[in-house]
Amino acid sequence: MRRILFGLAAVVVLAGVVVYMPAASGQADKGRRDDLAGKLARREVQRSPFSIPGREMVQVETLIPAGVESGWHVHPGEEVGYIIAGEVEMRVQGRATVVLRPGNGFLIPPRTPHNARDLGPETGRMLSTYIVETGQPIATFVDEPGPR
Repeated sequence: MRRILFGLAAVVVLAGVVVYMPAASGQADKGRRDDLAGKLARREVQRSPFSIPGREMVQVETLIPAGVESGWHVHPGEEVGYIIAGEVEMRVQGRATVVLRPGNGFLIPPRTPHNARDLGPETGRMLSTYIVETGQPIATFVDEPGPR
């Protein structure tokens, strides 16, 4: 019985986090479009002009529920990421598929199609820092790349 109650409590807490995060992201994003924000729980941590003219730094925390994938997408600049929790399968066009675990980092080149999928059983959590073109959407969905 305690196990069932604990499981229900965990589901309620996770649901609360998932409901909160997109709203917080939308407020921090100040109306900028981000295709992933409608699919995953994302929270913009900070945004600031960068030292390179025409670039800005955007830092985002993303939650990917078990079994869910981001969908193929690109960013208008580099993504430097770090896995905080979960096991995330990362597919990047032109590279071998890798499984990232807590403590693993990754780098996605500008405008390179990629897709992240949480392998479970827990929710994947990552922190990504983007160095992107100012005023552009942080993420835009694209078609899955064909075979090499």
